[in-house]
Amino acid sequence: MEELVNNEPVVQQEEVDTETTAATEVVAKEAVEQEQPVEQPTEVAEQEVELESVTEAEAETESAPNSESETEAEAEAETEAETESAPEAESAPEAEMQIPNTKEGIIERLKQIAQSDEEINRQEVDALKSHFYRILKAEGEAAYKQYIDEGGEPEAYTPIMDPTEQLFKEEMNIVREKRAAQHKALEQLKEQNYLRKLQIIEKIKVILDNPDEVNKSYNEFRALQTEWNSIKDVPAEKSTELWKTYQINVEKFYDTLKLNNEFRAYDFKKNLELKTALCEAAERLTESNDVVGAFRTLQNLHQQFREIGPVSRELREEVWHRFKDASTTINKRHQDYFEARKEEENQNLDQKTAICEIIEGFDLDALKSFSDWNKTSEKVISLQAKWKTIGYAPQKMNQKIYDRFRTACDVFFARKAEALKEVRESQSDNLKKKTELVEKAEALKDSTDWKKTADALIALQKEWNTIGPVSRKQSVALWNRFRAACDAFFDAKKANTSSQHGEQAENLSKKKAIVARLEAIVPEETADLRQQLKDAQSEWNEIGHVPFKEKDAVFQAFRAQMDRLYDYLGETASKRRVERFKSTVSEGGGDRMRDKLVRQAEILEQEIKTYENNLGFLNLSKGNKSSNLVEELHHKVDKLKADLKEIREKIKIVDANS
Repeated sequence: MEELVNNEPVVQQEEVDTETTAATEVVAKEAVEQEQPVEQPTEVAEQEVELESVTEAEAETESAPNSESETEAEAEAETEAETESAPEAESAPEAEMQIPNTKEGIIERLKQIAQSDEEINRQEVDALKSHFYRILKAEGEAAYKQYIDEGGEPEAYTPIMDPTEQLFKEEMNIVREKRAAQHKALEQLKEQNYLRKLQIIEKIKVILDNPDEVNKSYNEFRALQTEWNSIKDVPAEKSTELWKTYQINVEKFYDTLKLNNEFRAYDFKKNLELKTALCEAAERLTESNDVVGAFRTLQNLHQQFREIGPVSRELREEVWHRFKDASTTINKRHQDYFEARKEEENQNLDQKTAICEIIEGFDLDALKSFSDWNKTSEKVISLQAKWKTIGYAPQKMNQKIYDRFRTACDVFFARKAEALKEVRESQSDNLKKKTELVEKAEALKDSTDWKKTADALIALQKEWNTIGPVSRKQSVALWNRFRAACDAFFDAKKANTSSQHGEQAENLSKKKAIVARLEAIVPEETADLRQQLKDAQSEWNEIGHVPFKEKDAVFQAFRAQMDRLYDYLGETASKRRVERFKSTVSEGGGDRMRDKLVRQAEILEQEIKTYENNLGFLNLSKGNKSSNLVEELHHKVDKLKADLKEIREKIKIVDANS
């Protein structure tokens, strides 16, 4: 090669004035979040953010005629793109990573990564994290299903924290710290690479200071180029200027070096083939569905484009603009992707904030009953399901909004568990009370003391309504027992009453005959009217019950005739008793009689109150079919009130004679 160079005619180097615009830097942010689901409460997975920047330098060049070398250097400077990223191993499909399928296996793999000197593969760490929480979620759902299958109450379910989750987080923290240390080490290495490349540029300048010795220094120059290419990343902010300086000096060397046209043309041709292939690769990336992956791949293409030498002057701009156009499209798609993602994350944050506000806004103090808690619980569970359908919030707020949501849910279910505990204690006490009532009703159901037992069962029914609820599982069975006992008695009572209908019909005929006989009496023509009335009353009293529906009518007819005839005699039965009482009092002993009358009045007042309470209960009872019983009770109340009135008149007589 040296001999070929020495035979090349000497070409005088021409001065070139170059004005280069400032490099533009595009920074794209890729945010990767991991979030824990809400059905089973676990920690939201940590998020990692990786920044990648690409610098595209566009040079505007004014050059004198025949200055191919310097123009080539400036065109190559336009291809500069330096990516600054956290230490990251080559991505690989999850299948090739052989991710363990157990939580313990995943934690063990994290320990290996944390303890080894290997460079951390972020894709593998993300996959381990995703698999761990996927297994954790599946176990939580299985535990909940088992709880429900075993008869547990959904609203009382409390997830149990998995102890392996804390171990997982500890190992993840170690890996994260190690990854940060690797990143710091990489930055230090970049700075060292920068200093080494500066030294290489200085060595090239030393060669250029002796133009006559350039041909002899060709091998040394090629060795410097090889060393330059072996040195990898440098700080992004220094990369463009460093590369421009290097490229300018390389071009100066080639201009100084008298290569023959055949060698130079061959070099240009090979470089054109390589750069054309890179352009095609970049153009294919513009149609890739993986926007982030295409952006990363583009950084490697820029690195390769930079390391390839120049092409012929007439193709230089065309090749560069072709590569640049594809790069611009990829960068624009990358930028649009993250802008759309940012907008979507803000919308997700708004939705999640609204859910938190709804749950926090529930007035828990107003929830008094089991039903109230269940209805509100259904709303919370519905909101949890909706939360799962919403994507990630912005990185800075994602953990905060999840913590707020989880706290709101935990507060609600803790209050619910406390309230349900109190309800269960109350239900247990109510169960005991109602069971006692059932046992009393069952003990009375076979009784034939119709009046007394009916009153007792009515009292039990009234007491039943004052007792609070019991658990749903026991409520129906307990009520059925109580109702069956009451129905058994009242059905027997009704059957007994039906058997008496024939006798009652005959009694009705007898009483109607008495009424008819009384209607035929003409008081003025009857000498022994008082005796006939006494006989009619005695005969009436000896006759048994009549059909209930006819009872009041026939009695009113009888009473009307008796009153008519007694009015004729100038006295009613009550007046006669009062008159006789007056005679007795006038003979002495009024004080002793008054005490007795007062006690009788108190007894009557208590009986009236009892009957009126029973009437109120029967009127309020749903499905009550005992209308005859109600009428009978009304009649008894009227009679008791009349008796009470008579006794009070007697008391007045005693007081008047005392």
